[in-house]
Amino acid sequence: MNVGDAAHRSGLPAKTIRYYEEIGLIAPARAANGYRDYSGDDIHRLTFLRRARNLGFSIDDCRQLMALYQDRGRASADVREIAAAHVTAIEEKVRELQSMRSTLQKLIHACHGDERPDCPILDDMAGAAAPGGRTVSARP
Repeated sequence: MNVGDAAHRSGLPAKTIRYYEEIGLIAPARAANGYRDYSGDDIHRLTFLRRARNLGFSIDDCRQLMALYQDRGRASADVREIAAAHVTAIEEKVRELQSMRSTLQKLIHACHGDERPDCPILDDMAGAAAPGGRTVSARP
């Protein structure tokens, strides 16, 4: 099947499929005319990659997971290690996002939101001190 059919069946854009081929994540056969010819196995791999990317795994993680998936002699501990490291990275991102939310909420609360030009939000972004010499930043 061609890239358009592969895109439809895998749920990935054709551009993404071509990129995955370019970086060596998939290697579809070539027809006699030189066009890519995606097999059912290629669609399965593309679907696997779509799901892994939707879970936030990096391209390098996807490469490792794909290799482990194709290796029937793999140790599940290897897969678990990759997934556990990813959860740790997600937890760190969540902490960072919560900190950003808290800071922004405090800055929004400190802003009068009226016609005056002074703005604690912009002052914080610029690193300026608030009146009285204290820093407005609400970072923990």
